[in-house]
Amino acid sequence: MSSHRRPSPDAASPEAAAPRVLKKYPNRRLYDTSASTYITLADVKQMVLEGIDFEVRDAKTGDELTRSILLQIILEEETGGVPMFTSRMLAQIIRFYGHAMQGMMGSYLEKNLQTFVEMQARLAEQARGLYDPKAFTPEMWAQFMSGQAPMMQGLMGNYLEQSKNLFVQMQEQMQKQAGGLLPGFPGFPPPPGQK
Repeated sequence: MSSHRRPSPDAASPEAAAPRVLKKYPNRRLYDTSASTYITLADVKQMVLEGIDFEVRDAKTGDELTRSILLQIILEEETGGVPMFTSRMLAQIIRFYGHAMQGMMGSYLEKNLQTFVEMQARLAEQARGLYDPKAFTPEMWAQFMSGQAPMMQGLMGNYLEQSKNLFVQMQEQMQKQAGGLLPGFPGFPPPPGQK
């Protein structure tokens, strides 16, 4: 973040609950209303990494632009470093737009990501105290993980099981909805009380 940062508000103050507001101007500049300074996309990325709650608004219209800015950060990360998404995966995601499953897929991905974050937090908690957090480099993390193979397999097994269960629930929900719309259609059970 910028060096013009204000001290964070008390947790009891009403300001603590409200997200930080960033204004986006037509010249593509971002203005942090809390710090009263212009910031860069790198500063916004740092806010995300620090877990700071914020929203981006168009300076003229007041329209919500947070998702657009977050997508810009993802695009920069994907083109600048080691990409997280393969071309095939991105193509599959694009195919869900406009598809009947779009809403369910978004929910499914969000729940899976949350489960993965929780798993990562458990691993980090277990690793706490083993190493100096400031010296915990990606190489050290890899060494720690290789030593944690059995536990990691258990956690990944649980994660995959939860993921499978979420998908099965989605399928069942879809089948129920489709059965209500298409009673008597092959593959769908008749509505309750009819045979």
